[in-house]
Amino acid sequence: MKKNLMISALSLLALLLSDAIAQQAGTIRSVHTRIDFALTANPDSPEWKRIPGVFTEHDQLGRKVPGHRTEIRSRWSGSNLYLLFICPYDQLYLIPNPTTTTETNKLWEWDVAEAFIGSDFTNIKRYTEFQVSPQGEWVDLDIDRGADPPNHDWQWNSGYAVKARIDAEKKIWYGEMRIPIEKIDQRKAAVGNTLRINFYRMQGPPPKRNHIAWQPTNTPTYHQPESFGLLKMVK
Repeated sequence: MKKNLMISALSLLALLLSDAIAQQAGTIRSVHTRIDFALTANPDSPEWKRIPGVFTEHDQLGRKVPGHRTEIRSRWSGSNLYLLFICPYDQLYLIPNPTTTTETNKLWEWDVAEAFIGSDFTNIKRYTEFQVSPQGEWVDLDIDRGADPPNHDWQWNSGYAVKARIDAEKKIWYGEMRIPIEKIDQRKAAVGNTLRINFYRMQGPPPKRNHIAWQPTNTPTYHQPESFGLLKMVK
């Protein structure tokens, strides 16, 4: 009896240590939902209110960006991965005539939140990129940084959906994504699955654009897959 209790205690300790290491390595927990839900870009909605997120307030070089502490939350279903960005801002830099019916190439030249996602842990230079703007514009890309020259295929179509809204009084904008899992991972969605991931923002007008990165790349570019963190699917 005592031996079984000791084994259970050691197993629990190992689990806690593993969890602590994962957190230090940069892990976002994606919480399971039994049913898919409509996008609202509302962190206080029933689908998002009690979901813990991760925070970032540094740029890609690890320097603090005051006033831009960004939160990212995640959920997953059998079919889709959901991401919610909560984005404080000083000043918006928006496309004057936005379109939300077709994707917007070079959306990253304006205010945007981004997710870079990879499921290949062997060839990490292959991954996908998803963007949403404060106005609900979007673009998705299939990335191959191992090609010569690197290939960023913005005409690739994942079929993902976005929702965005701006709270001008609080100076926060919210962006939500629903990404078909079959487009980013060959595995069936399941508890314990992990994906390679990083989150970024570009914010504000030039010449002093604010850059925010969840996992610093320590280079001027965001396209540094060696620096990605992890997304883990949990119950």
